[in-house]
Amino acid sequence: MQWSPLVAKMPEFQQKQYAFAAHIRNPEAHAAPAGVEDRRMAIYRELFFNNLFSLLSSTYPVLKKLHSTERWRALVREFMVKHQSQTPYFLQIPREFLSFLETEHQVSDDDFPFLHELAHYEWVELALSVSEDENDFSRIDPDGDFLGGVPVKSVLAWTLAYQFPVHRISEQYQPQEPGEQPTYLAIFRKADDDLGFMELNPVTARLLELIENNEGQASGRSLLLQLADEMNYADPEVLVTHGTEAMQQMRQSDILLGVSKS
Repeated sequence: MQWSPLVAKMPEFQQKQYAFAAHIRNPEAHAAPAGVEDRRMAIYRELFFNNLFSLLSSTYPVLKKLHSTERWRALVREFMVKHQSQTPYFLQIPREFLSFLETEHQVSDDDFPFLHELAHYEWVELALSVSEDENDFSRIDPDGDFLGGVPVKSVLAWTLAYQFPVHRISEQYQPQEPGEQPTYLAIFRKADDDLGFMELNPVTARLLELIENNEGQASGRSLLLQLADEMNYADPEVLVTHGTEAMQQMRQSDILLGVSKS
């Protein structure tokens, strides 16, 4: 391998460590450290790659299915070669892979146009499943009136917007152009830790945004009237009725938890 001036000044054992890591990352470009039997190096080459391959395949199952085995392995290898991870934690490696796709991956003509968005959607499922955020139920009335009270959104419900309908992509459905309208999704973790998602329309997505950023502690009715004003809705009371039904549905899914006791 080519040594940087810094590596060249290191003790010999550290130089071997760098040579070892470089070979593991990219065996075709970097020779193994001198004096190490190739049979032993092969064990490490396969161990590192297979562990990473398995982790990313389980985190991004749809992406894996859409790619041929050779193409998916090449993508994992490209990640190993190009990306310098910023975390020592194994479960954060999929986030590093997402960063690699967004900033370092060499885009080719055979890449899916929805590659980045689908990867983000699949990563969100892992991130939400291991999130350590907790709701403070001591300050929430789960049966409270949404119109008169201040609706509370779960910290384990994330609202996302994509140009492609990522939740529908499969081997049978692979859109080549973004949708005419963004796809809005609420991905949530319920009290029993099961994950779910709800497709939102632009109105309910905006309503959830107002609820989440409700620093003035406005009531649900006030937020719905604000939404009606933003939309120039002809009959605001009709929107209040529909909005109340939507909030009740989101309460059943643990997206909304109730109203603030304060």
